[in-house]
Amino acid sequence: MQRVCFQLQVKPALIEEYRERHEAVPADMLAAIEESGRRNYSLFLREDGLLIGYFETDSLEESARYLAEHPVATAWEAEAAHYFEAMAGRPDQSFVQLTEVFNLEDQIANAKETP
Repeated sequence: MQRVCFQLQVKPALIEEYRERHEAVPADMLAAIEESGRRNYSLFLREDGLLIGYFETDSLEESARYLAEHPVATAWEAEAAHYFEAMAGRPDQSFVQLTEVFNLEDQIANAKETP
């Protein structure tokens, strides 16, 4: 399993609209995300528009490929692109991925294995 954390920047003037858009994501888009293999997916938005996302997947590459080819996801991402600062391509494919430096469960498991 891969844990993926990413960063995007929502344009300050569009923060409230972005929030509203995510209050009730259409069922077909939710299904596309789930079918892509992404689980435990959350978005966190700071007041200045810093957006941090997190999800788990078995393969980021396969998940991204599935969404890139899915008509519902393609339409959703095309509509969403205008919310973000300086983006080269679709938001779901152009985010800045953050490097995980600590995970509690991994640390505990490793500590139990080490005598």
